[in-house]
Amino acid sequence: MAKKSTKRKAAEEKKEVVLKSKEELSEEAEDSSENEEEDLLQKVNEADGDSTDDEGIEQNYHSDDSVLEFESDDEGNFTSIKAKGAGEEEDDQEEGSDEEDSIDEADIEDISGEEEEEDADDEEDDAEEEDSEDEVQTLKEKAKDNKVEEQIIKKKEKKPKTPSAKPANAAKALEDFNNELNKGEKPKKGATTANGTSKQYNEYENSDTSDEEDIRNTVGNIPMHWYDEYKHIGYDWDAKKIIKPPKGDQIDDFLRKIEDPNFWRTVKDPQTGQEVVLTDADIELIKRINSSRIPNPEHNEYEPWIEWFTSEVEKMPIKNVPDHKRSFLPSVSEKKKVGRMVHALKMGWMKTMEELEKEKQAKRGPKFYMLWETDTSREQMRRIHDPVSAPKRDLPGHAESYNPPPEYLFDEKEQKEWLKLKDEPHKRKLHFMPQKYRSLREVPAYPRYLRERFLRCLDLYLCPRTRRVKLNIDAEYLIPKLPSPKDLQPFPTVESLVYKGHTDLVRSVSVEPKGEYMVSGSDDKTVKIWEIATGRCIRTIETDDVVRCVAWCPNPKLAIIAVASGNRLLLINPKVGDKMLVKKTDDLLAEAPQIDTLESDRIKTAVQWATAEPAEQEKGVRLVITHFKPIRQVTWHGRGDYIASVMPEGANRSAIIHQLSKRRSQIPFAKSKGLIQCVLFHPIKPCLFVATQHNVRIYDLVKQELIKKLLTNSKWISGMSIHPKGDNLLVSTYDKKILWFDLDLSTKPYQTMRLHKNAVRSVAFHLRYPLFASASDDQSVIVSHGMVYNDLLQNPLIVPLKKLQTHEKVEEFGVLDVCWHPVQPWIFSTGADQTIRLYT
Repeated sequence: MAKKSTKRKAAEEKKEVVLKSKEELSEEAEDSSENEEEDLLQKVNEADGDSTDDEGIEQNYHSDDSVLEFESDDEGNFTSIKAKGAGEEEDDQEEGSDEEDSIDEADIEDISGEEEEEDADDEEDDAEEEDSEDEVQTLKEKAKDNKVEEQIIKKKEKKPKTPSAKPANAAKALEDFNNELNKGEKPKKGATTANGTSKQYNEYENSDTSDEEDIRNTVGNIPMHWYDEYKHIGYDWDAKKIIKPPKGDQIDDFLRKIEDPNFWRTVKDPQTGQEVVLTDADIELIKRINSSRIPNPEHNEYEPWIEWFTSEVEKMPIKNVPDHKRSFLPSVSEKKKVGRMVHALKMGWMKTMEELEKEKQAKRGPKFYMLWETDTSREQMRRIHDPVSAPKRDLPGHAESYNPPPEYLFDEKEQKEWLKLKDEPHKRKLHFMPQKYRSLREVPAYPRYLRERFLRCLDLYLCPRTRRVKLNIDAEYLIPKLPSPKDLQPFPTVESLVYKGHTDLVRSVSVEPKGEYMVSGSDDKTVKIWEIATGRCIRTIETDDVVRCVAWCPNPKLAIIAVASGNRLLLINPKVGDKMLVKKTDDLLAEAPQIDTLESDRIKTAVQWATAEPAEQEKGVRLVITHFKPIRQVTWHGRGDYIASVMPEGANRSAIIHQLSKRRSQIPFAKSKGLIQCVLFHPIKPCLFVATQHNVRIYDLVKQELIKKLLTNSKWISGMSIHPKGDNLLVSTYDKKILWFDLDLSTKPYQTMRLHKNAVRSVAFHLRYPLFASASDDQSVIVSHGMVYNDLLQNPLIVPLKKLQTHEKVEEFGVLDVCWHPVQPWIFSTGADQTIRLYT
């Protein structure tokens, strides 16, 4: 097979040389015969020694007008040669033996790759080589004998000159095809070339058909974004993939925009992805279309009009048909229409042009009419349904008389008060000052007469002239029916105990989870532990600063109290109750866990953990957490392992969460959302409630994102408490309001209660009973019933029950904090009067 392929290549090369030599001979024969000989011989000799080939390059020639179509395989060999047109095939068969540049069909079939026996192929290849050598030898002899001109004349005589004639040989066809590609034009049918040959006429050149378009991509009219995930953009006519051109980034586009002068006229073909540079003609066409002009500039839109039909009125009619008899009789439909118009004119529904013009002129003039009913227009007012009579003035009294009794005259005091209300005359009892004259002749003219008449007319004009129906609604229908407080027992009603011992106002109070002991913090820098049943102070722990908040750990297995004293958070073992529980708590706090992770500088500068000194250890202090700002509030998580502390002055580090078991702290917020007042842990979910001055934000501690923002519409939030089920929230504000939020319902308050006359300091839910309480600076503690139903469609029931007011007021301060007993329906309150009171 290798031998076979080499022989075919050699035969093809020699054929190409023959074709080239024939073309050059035909062109140079007209100039001189001597120069022709030398050039021809030189080219033939050079062609014999040429060994270059074009392997690996696919060569496809497609043209509507070309005679032959050559296709090559992967090795560069011609696989098929197809002749177009029946007439051309017959001409080629007739001239197969006469013309030296003709190609035999048997040779074409052999080259196309049909498998035959090797012996027959070798013989055919040898015959082809001998034929090509003979042709070259004969050409040399013809060039030497100067007989080229005679052969050219004979060939022209042999070839018939018809409109459908094709080039005489394959070389001429290839030459014409290349010239057409270079010029970018297709020869028209019947056109004659310079060599005398006729070109084929393109019947689609001036038509609107889409067959003449050069469509390389054969995918059809489909969305091209289907190929976004592939490397190719479609398929060509040979069913080969059209690879997408490389795409540059924005920097490449910018550089091309700067460097390439044709960037502004470059567009991308969506079918192939190639970039096409628009010509001046294309740009001119686009400009004409954008400016709403005719795309073809050669088209004259103002051509002379061809008058197909005459515009002159003919004297004689085109058709001479006599009129029908009914055309001389009046129409019945027109008679009815005229009758309706006459009836409308009589009834006044339709008016003439004169009457309409008079009405228009009457409307343009001024209109005068009476605002109120009078004696003259009684009949007209009677027609109006339910007329409104003009308000009547009050009859004059004794004070308006020219000679009033002495008791109606002003004394000096009344006269001063009347003159004092000069800027506010509407507050005067009388709009004048009564005066006394001896007779009616001495009464002077009233100076405010015109003004009063004007105000009277103004009152009549601006008085509303509609009747308002008053609704007689009883107050019982507006106020919802609430159950009786007797049906909502038990709730605290009386004061049972007063705990005295502090020397300054008591700010905070907290109760043990079992309900046996209580802890309180005061401005006298002491923390006192009380026995609830007896009212005895068991232990007093002194601190270095004011105690602003105390919180007993809600976990009953731990005996720890968190105390906020100045900048320090003290974890104290109260040493009360079960001794085993006290010892277990000391052992737990004594062991310092190993910290694997390194804390950031942001946390180190804000919080430092330390073990208490021996002097404080004797008092019960076990751990000291030092903060960089004063602590306002401390709250525990339900499990008793996490503590949250609030420092309003700490900006973005104002809220810090401490973990007791690992002795580490973390700052949950990176940015400050406002001055944080207090925080709360959700009793069930891993959520944190953060109250700023105006709003309450709920954060998910696991996902670390904001869940909800509650809008309080208040000036300053003082405290908050969450329901044990976690679906409702109470917020107290310094502007005398208590806000109940239903977290499943809305971000706005479900109910706003204004029960106090002064700022509300604290609110608290009971853990077991449907009760909540609020403490205010008006020295009162108001206990309310707040029932939350399991049915989500039923709203909570809120009923105020009892107002407990036994505290004394000290420098505008009243009750500062409230706390419920964990088991009983008892409530503890702390006040500025240095006492703690128990209501049962």
